[in-house]
Amino acid sequence: MNSKGLSGGIYKPLSPEGIDTIHNASLTILEKTGIAYEAGLDATVDMLADAGATVDRKMKRIRFPRELIAGQIAKAPAQVILYARDGKKDLDLTEDKVHLGTGGAAVKILDMETGLPRSSTLKDLYDLGRLVDRLDHIHFFLRPCIPTDIPEADYDVNMFYACLKATGKHVMSGVNDEAGLSRIIDMAALLTGGKEQLQAKPFISIITSFSISPLKLCTQSTRIMQACNRQGIPVALSAAPMSGSTGPMTMAGTLAQLHAEQLAGITICQLTRSGAPLLYGGIPGMANMATMGYRGGGVECGMMNAAIHQMAAHINVPNYNSAGLTDAKLPDAQAGWEKAMTILLGAMGGSNYMHHSAGMLESMLTVAPEQFVIDDEIIGMACKVLKGIEVDADHLAMDAIDTVGPAGNFMMSPHTMKYMRSEYFQGNGVTDSKSRHQWEQNGSLDTRERAKAIARKILDAPETPYIPAEIDIAIRESYHILL
Repeated sequence: MNSKGLSGGIYKPLSPEGIDTIHNASLTILEKTGIAYEAGLDATVDMLADAGATVDRKMKRIRFPRELIAGQIAKAPAQVILYARDGKKDLDLTEDKVHLGTGGAAVKILDMETGLPRSSTLKDLYDLGRLVDRLDHIHFFLRPCIPTDIPEADYDVNMFYACLKATGKHVMSGVNDEAGLSRIIDMAALLTGGKEQLQAKPFISIITSFSISPLKLCTQSTRIMQACNRQGIPVALSAAPMSGSTGPMTMAGTLAQLHAEQLAGITICQLTRSGAPLLYGGIPGMANMATMGYRGGGVECGMMNAAIHQMAAHINVPNYNSAGLTDAKLPDAQAGWEKAMTILLGAMGGSNYMHHSAGMLESMLTVAPEQFVIDDEIIGMACKVLKGIEVDADHLAMDAIDTVGPAGNFMMSPHTMKYMRSEYFQGNGVTDSKSRHQWEQNGSLDTRERAKAIARKILDAPETPYIPAEIDIAIRESYHILL
């Protein structure tokens, strides 16, 4: 089953009136309360002042007139295509087209041999990329874990190198600084034949966490965001307030604050370069009010992230958001129900680019190879829902019903043979539907062990050479590659 780019938009947690109310509240926030900013953004602040924003330099506060916001969001592209290097797995982000993939910045991984958590490494990142490359329902590879075994100075280029070597799917990640971004763009240009070719079909994109919720611009991320704008590299405008902590306790209040942050970010991008490709990057979350930590598995996360697509669609911009998080510490039943709820709600909502959808555990602190296999199955099932039920003459099976007749059996019907492998979701093999006797004969394995076996089989297979040898040599001559 081709699960990429199916249309959602069948779950709408916000009414049309609710969307308008939140949008107008966000404009009021930007006019009245404004956005604060860190030191080091003088050029950005000057650009906004020249465009008509009111700047209080003593208080480091920017207020945005409604007409400034309206004029700039109209320039943002309604469609963004994130390309894959094989030309077959491109992501067309527009309207209600749905794509789900990895994400996060986990610092731990569950070792497949011991089952225990340990620090994640560059080799782990590469192996997870190879795993995702072979899992059909995970549509893109956004760096899911941090290589904790390499120097910070070498982080950006090595992290992107490992991802690009592992998979031909679209690769997204954050970067530490503008120098790292420059190296990554140069390396990607080597792979595609030059910067013009890269800009024409960008197979990399950058997360820019420009907003420190509530309502404050981060200097480093804002500058990286603008550098991407100038070079035509797509950016996800990541902002992640937690209800009750860095956002209001109520869902509507968190959405209003987050939408204001997104409108400000889009305005900065379009003033930097009109038509700059971007994704509305709202990631509303929840604070655990008992621990004040992040709570990733709440069903309300799914509701709010589906609402994010509605807010992005209201201003005609494709969106990036979150699904598939869990507070569970290992691949267990809790992980299953929490992931399935938010993934299904996001997919039915029509979100264009849902990261965190595969592999994550412990509220983004941990990943597990076997969890990617399980989540590929969950994503495939959610996408099957989007396909709906096909009704035409052949699917109605009138001739087959007449031929089999009353008290007959459809088991050997040609119509059954025709549709037995396409009508229903087939999966990747991790779901067990055998008899108890067959299950016992196969070792009585639970879901986690079956997923580990699939992951091992993929990782034991020959590696796909996504970076040709001659280009690999050139990259290693230019950069300190550690993989």
